[in-house]
Amino acid sequence: MLPELFALEDVSLEVEGGRLLLDRLDEHLHAGAVTAICGPSGSGKSTLLRLLNRLSEPTSGRVLFHGDDVRGLDVRELRRRAVLVPQRAVALTDDVRSEVRAARRELSDDDVDELLQRVALVPGLVVGREPSSLSGGELQRLCLARALAVGPEALLLDEPTSALDPRAADAVDAVIRALVADGLSVVLVSHDVARAESVATDVRVLHAGRVTARGPAGAIDLAHEMSTTPDDGHMHGPDDPRAHGDLHRGHRHPPHDGMPDPTAFDHG
Repeated sequence: MLPELFALEDVSLEVEGGRLLLDRLDEHLHAGAVTAICGPSGSGKSTLLRLLNRLSEPTSGRVLFHGDDVRGLDVRELRRRAVLVPQRAVALTDDVRSEVRAARRELSDDDVDELLQRVALVPGLVVGREPSSLSGGELQRLCLARALAVGPEALLLDEPTSALDPRAADAVDAVIRALVADGLSVVLVSHDVARAESVATDVRVLHAGRVTARGPAGAIDLAHEMSTTPDDGHMHGPDDPRAHGDLHRGHRHPPHDGMPDPTAFDHG
């Protein structure tokens, strides 16, 4: 059993007008794994991710990091230990090495080159260039190197491959797998069923701010869970026959001409 990284205890987040973005979540996310948070647009995926390092605050309940309430931790230290990489890769400087050093200026050239190699960038091909000259996939990996420079325990990735072509997305996925194999933990938001299944260890599916399915990747029919909403509003685990394809009779399909395409959802 992998150790616990994050826990959400009866977590809700309500916004003006009484709308619940997250509704009484009780979840345990494990260290040394890739946990994919999936769901349709507006389901609360990115909101959940931002709670983990206090970029957002719950209205009620607690978020724990290694068993400690995040509200009792120094927020800057928390954000170094659990770094959020946003959906759109944005460079902060005009030089590749400076980009990696953005949060740790004391890094040597050798340190920077080692971080570039960790994210499958060849120093001899990218050092000296402006980040704006890199391809989308290269820039996303450079942002991962920048995040790794502070020595985090976990990366929080918001749709890390959504803006990339398939080849670049494959390269980013390979880097994520390699980082986890080296002992890092990853929590990522994804609306892409195939991507989530290819890289995740565990999955959580959100609908309207509630977890409706959870389990090991491969044990959940993720495409079906993404494109349907439980009639009973309850979570269906991998041992529940309703979580598997045609046996999932407790779900209703949203209005659509034919079966919904689970990869067609927007981000949210």
